[in-house]
Amino acid sequence: MTDRTFLQWPFFDDRHRQIADALDTWCAAHITSSGHDVDAECRALVSSLGAAGWLRHCVIAPHGGAGTQLDVRTLALIRETLARHDALADFAFAMQGLGAGPISLYGTEAQRAQYLPGVASGTSIAAFALSEPGGGSDISAMTTTATRDGAGWRLRGEKTWISNGGIADFYVVFARVPEIGEKAFGAFVLDANN
Repeated sequence: MTDRTFLQWPFFDDRHRQIADALDTWCAAHITSSGHDVDAECRALVSSLGAAGWLRHCVIAPHGGAGTQLDVRTLALIRETLARHDALADFAFAMQGLGAGPISLYGTEAQRAQYLPGVASGTSIAAFALSEPGGGSDISAMTTTATRDGAGWRLRGEKTWISNGGIADFYVVFARVPEIGEKAFGAFVLDANN
């Protein structure tokens, strides 16, 4: 058994310890990996994590979330536990959180209602598009731009290393917004089927 004495650290409470114990038990019973089809396994893990209620920690209530705010200690414990059992399970959970985080924190109520319930239930896969070919994840080197186009926005640029790219239902894409300011950035939600 892995040393879990860190759960006694003072910034974890009994609720955190219960979550870590329950997830450890769930992982032992439900996480298996064949390594044959990573995309299919990722989809299955998202579905399974959602059905078991673990993805509720990636979004806020009342949109299927476990609480009114994201709890970074809970998120860290879940990731640590999943990673101990299977790296792809940790990846699947982390990408749901990365894709849903900007919407939970800064999205409109309409965006939250549209995207977060599917993330929490595992019926919708989120993607996070920040990195670019010429600058990686260095946002100061970002060249993708967003400009107003009628009631919406037009994005121009190129992204690379998109986590969940190709299997996602929606993408959170980061871009410069020059009309707001030279150092202004925005996150835009794009449906995969558009």
